[in-house]
Amino acid sequence: MSNPQEELLPPSAEDDELTLPRASINKIIKELLPTVRVANESRELILNCCSEFIHLISSEANEVCNQRSKKTINAEHVLEALDRLGFRDYKQEAEAVLHDCKEVAAKRRRQSTRLENLGIPEEELLRQQQELFAKAREEQAREEQQQWISMQAAAVQQSNNALIQRQQQSDVRKPSEDDDDDDDDDY
Repeated sequence: MSNPQEELLPPSAEDDELTLPRASINKIIKELLPTVRVANESRELILNCCSEFIHLISSEANEVCNQRSKKTINAEHVLEALDRLGFRDYKQEAEAVLHDCKEVAAKRRRQSTRLENLGIPEEELLRQQQELFAKAREEQAREEQQQWISMQAAAVQQSNNALIQRQQQSDVRKPSEDDDDDDDDDY
């Protein structure tokens, strides 16, 4: 037979991952019994009882789930497990907690939308968006116009350079009048 004192000892390292966090259990005890001192041995017993209760409920909920040919244990399976195991007194409280959890989850989903977090009416956000689009279009038009002006200036400069180059080439080809006068004097 096993020693009752051994059952109160903390679980071994391999079983430790299957228990609830001690800090959480201690916090719950303090909240429920703020003026009562609870011995470490009693805390361990409470921890083991909580772990065993969770194991019992989850095993029964798994059985309910399997009987219904489901792959995922849901809240209804857990509530039925409470019934089957004779914890009907806890079922109503569990249903209230479930309802509260669903409300909190729904509230979080609603709060997660950026529009609601900003506190700015949707119409104002739409107006601001249209304003930003208009500014972006104006900026793009200015940039395109500036680009067109730059291209025109470059084309004009290129045309002028080509004209100057042609003029210089034609000046080199035709003899100047001063050169002709010098030739007459030499004869």
